[in-house]
Amino acid sequence: MSDAGERIEAIRREWGDRLLILGHHYQRAAVLAHADALGDSLELARLAAQQKKAERIVFCGVHFMAESADILSGPEQTVYMPETAAGCPMADMATAELMQGGWDRLNGVCDGWRPVVYVNSTARIKALCGRHGGSTCTSSNARRVFEWALNAGQRIFFLPDEHLGRNTAAAMGIPDREVALYNPACADGGVSDDEIRRARVIVWKGFCLVHTAFTINQIKAVRAAQPDATIIVHPETPREAAELADAQGSTSEIIEFVKAAPAGSTVVVGTEQHLVERLAAEQAGRVTVKCLKPSICANMAKTNEQNLLRLLEEWPAASQIHVAPAVANEARRALEQMLEL
Repeated sequence: MSDAGERIEAIRREWGDRLLILGHHYQRAAVLAHADALGDSLELARLAAQQKKAERIVFCGVHFMAESADILSGPEQTVYMPETAAGCPMADMATAELMQGGWDRLNGVCDGWRPVVYVNSTARIKALCGRHGGSTCTSSNARRVFEWALNAGQRIFFLPDEHLGRNTAAAMGIPDREVALYNPACADGGVSDDEIRRARVIVWKGFCLVHTAFTINQIKAVRAAQPDATIIVHPETPREAAELADAQGSTSEIIEFVKAAPAGSTVVVGTEQHLVERLAAEQAGRVTVKCLKPSICANMAKTNEQNLLRLLEEWPAASQIHVAPAVANEARRALEQMLEL
């Protein structure tokens, strides 16, 4: 273990259960070695809500995740990030002002809308979702949340990831003509009144830079070179490529898929490279795990042992994550609705 790693571990022993370090699966292996818990967005959100003994929660991930941890944690707890500049470009593709404009546009044509917001979004977006009676979701429970809204006779306004929205709707058998795209860069969202009236789901034009790197041609190339390989991609992958893969799955579902693969098989994975590399190392000698294409989340990679150590030694106020109470109260409604489903 590195000198920084040994110093981190010494601090962890000193703090005991008063300190909780959460690590997202896309983090570097050196960082995750110091995490008390690993998980995807849903798993870590649940832990933040449940672990009340921890005085300080350190979130090794990106900013929207730490915001959710602050919203769900208790008033006696403080959330920190080793690198507060670790953001999410997709989350930034939807602002509260733009979302409100879209909400007004849809409701100006017909009523019955319910917002469903991917957790990869800012606290202000989650707050608007909560204010309008909606729910957040993750890639692992998006279908369950969609069913919750549709079974209540509602139409869905989903943001900010177009591809997770389209893939979820397609998996549920919703016809393409009942799914429309809202583009905030276009007048009236680039969607006609007739399209709005016809739609059961309207998806926001946003995307993940990591997962839109995966294409039909890459999948075809794997099929040609390794016909026995199984391909699984994350549902943030564009629909045309996602449907050509053998399976789609959230981060946790991909992990379980690889663990369940038959010995001697090859699994090609379309998701963040750090996770794929870790799975390949864990399964070495049993299953061959390969990247569909190397694709790294640059923001996740901003956290390392050095800035984690600096945080634990100095606890700078600038590293604290605080969501304003008025925003947190409304965002909490949307997060808790998801956790109840």
